[in-house]
Amino acid sequence: MASTVPTPSVLAAHPEDRDELLVHFQWVRGETERLAAPLSDEDQVVQSMPDASPTKWHRAHVTWFFETLILIPFARGYKPFRDQFVYLFNSYYESVGDRHPRPDRGMLTRPSAAEIADYRRHVDDAMAAFIADADGETWAVAGSLAVLGLNHEQQHQELVLMDILHAFSRSAVDPAYQTYRASPARKAPALSWFDYEGGVCEIGHDGPNFAFDNEGPRHKVFAAPYRLASRLVTNAEWKAFMDDGGYGRPELWLSDGWATVQQEGWDAPLYWRQDGDKWMAMSLSGLQQINDQAPVCHVSLYEADAYARWAGKRLPTEAEWEIAAQALPVAGNFQSYGLLRPVPAPATNGDAPEQLFGDVWEWTQSSYGPYPGFKPIAGAVGEYNGKFMSSQMVLRGGACVTPEGHTRPTYRNFFYPHMRWQFSGVRLADDA
Repeated sequence: MASTVPTPSVLAAHPEDRDELLVHFQWVRGETERLAAPLSDEDQVVQSMPDASPTKWHRAHVTWFFETLILIPFARGYKPFRDQFVYLFNSYYESVGDRHPRPDRGMLTRPSAAEIADYRRHVDDAMAAFIADADGETWAVAGSLAVLGLNHEQQHQELVLMDILHAFSRSAVDPAYQTYRASPARKAPALSWFDYEGGVCEIGHDGPNFAFDNEGPRHKVFAAPYRLASRLVTNAEWKAFMDDGGYGRPELWLSDGWATVQQEGWDAPLYWRQDGDKWMAMSLSGLQQINDQAPVCHVSLYEADAYARWAGKRLPTEAEWEIAAQALPVAGNFQSYGLLRPVPAPATNGDAPEQLFGDVWEWTQSSYGPYPGFKPIAGAVGEYNGKFMSSQMVLRGGACVTPEGHTRPTYRNFFYPHMRWQFSGVRLADDA
């Protein structure tokens, strides 16, 4: 499943090179179809829980973005593919109009997956013509929206893999999205610590390249001296937490977390199953024995926080994480590697923590809120991030299902603290 096309360069937020943008557009749109290709039409209509969406819906919604927010308002003479699609594939854009209820997306047996493919081709052809022909005044606005739409589609590429894994985990036959691919066998290095002196530091995006609005403005923060673990928490370490009764000790848990554990009956990370004396886990390569040396994955903020307390440590703040990551290259186990699972850390290089990018998204103790001076973008796209800044928690770094080139040190992912179907794991922090 590894991509055979090199990742194009990171795009400017306000693109001037239209040829470069068209190459990137065609690459991103092709990647979505590549990810959907192993799935049958029946696979693509399944919605396994209200928070997940069918693959077919994802393919249509990202196309809806280009059609509804760019082509309809800006492309002269453009004819929408189907008038119904504005309603069917709107996600949460209240200012655009009514939408099909999110929990019922799996009821959309029509339009077919084949018709969605026709829809994508229709919009792709119109976007290619628009990118080439739009006048300068129109392009000043629409070009930036196109870049946003491509990054939006990459987010949904990750969701396609998250959601189909959840759907396959509910199947009695344990289907595999792809054949298991071996990775180099290695033992996770011993856990060590990196010290940071803190002080007044700057975080947040600032520059000509694209970033989501929630990543800025760049601003000063104060960080007390702190320490970050050299690698992510492993499955073996998580088993030790479980063996010590971690899921049954209320003193380790936030109140809401303990209530969730009791209500949901959690006793292990999502997708883990015990088979005799072995632990197995559902993966995108089907049911596999757990690799003790690999990072633990599919844990909630509540579980991550409880583990940190059990270990006598804490989770990092998002500022601490970014301070450590901002001078490092964005390299790691991303979607393009084709493994689609976290793998053991390499031996530490002694200069910085390993696995800050790729493998798993890393929970922080920071709530998702606006940075000082944040202002939502005008218009419908202002609903993209700002209105979700309540009751969610920030994750950093990227995962093994994140498209390469999509994440960066300032990227702020966010989920509710009980959620764990995303590829999320744990890095410990401590006060220095």
